[in-house]
Amino acid sequence: MNRIDRISAILIQLQSKRIVKGQEIADRFNISLRTVYRDIRTLEEAGVPILSEAGTGYSIMEGYRLPPVMFTKEEALAFITAEKLVEKLTDASTSKIYQSALYKIKSVLRSDEKDHVETMSQHIEVMQHPGFSFNQKPDDYLQKILLAIAQKEMIELTYFANHSQESSRRKVEPLGIYIMANQWYLMAFCQLRKDYRTFRVDRITTLKSLDKTFTTKHPSLKSYLDQLVRDQRDLKEVVILADKKIMKYIGEQKYYNGFVAQRETSDGIEMSFLTCSLDGFARWYLMLGDQASIIQPDELKNIVRQMIQQIQKGLN
Repeated sequence: MNRIDRISAILIQLQSKRIVKGQEIADRFNISLRTVYRDIRTLEEAGVPILSEAGTGYSIMEGYRLPPVMFTKEEALAFITAEKLVEKLTDASTSKIYQSALYKIKSVLRSDEKDHVETMSQHIEVMQHPGFSFNQKPDDYLQKILLAIAQKEMIELTYFANHSQESSRRKVEPLGIYIMANQWYLMAFCQLRKDYRTFRVDRITTLKSLDKTFTTKHPSLKSYLDQLVRDQRDLKEVVILADKKIMKYIGEQKYYNGFVAQRETSDGIEMSFLTCSLDGFARWYLMLGDQASIIQPDELKNIVRQMIQQIQKGLN
């Protein structure tokens, strides 16, 4: 990127946030902080009212705006790609809001760019993996959660726990949402449990704002997810041999237990998994009964034997 394009891009970046740190600009364009200072000085000399404060960052004086931004074809196509993802992986309300924003973006494109985007839109699709379910969210749950996060408002929800097959009412302080394996999750501080909890959004049956703000300083969503990854980093490899007849009954369960790959053998289907809990995997494995056998590890075999012994005691 030449310097003129970079300076224009920096101006747009400054308008995208209230405060932009110099290091953010340096990282984005892979330039030194000295070059950032020089580019900021060029913008100031061009008459852009930039406010700066040591240790904080840069901001543009309130009220200053550029004329409508023109997008390149590549940028417009990126929005179209995002549109497909929003349509398939969010709720109806979020999709409608994004569509409204996209109309505004398309309105500033030149005629030939509009035709190009319209044509390319027909060549982009998002397909759901047959092994993962995706339950449509209530129309406004994601938006209500995001609004509560932005305003630091407590929310009350009724949550159905799959493991216990019971519903409970919770008052929580929402911290963030994330998507994993086609499902949206809410990370929040639960006042009932006095700890941080993760709630699958499609299992929330009712949700409302309590119009009550919270002031507690919570960790960021990123730090929470980083810790979650660290906790699951010690993965153990599991290989089992399953009868072909039960494969249609396993369905998406295998994905929730760390499924990696499978191959057909003369004796059945050899399935490989990576799991962070051999104990949890053993409990799922027992559901397969005599239709599967463990190839490795031996530690898993021992855990299953101990569980079977406990089951036998309960039957005596």
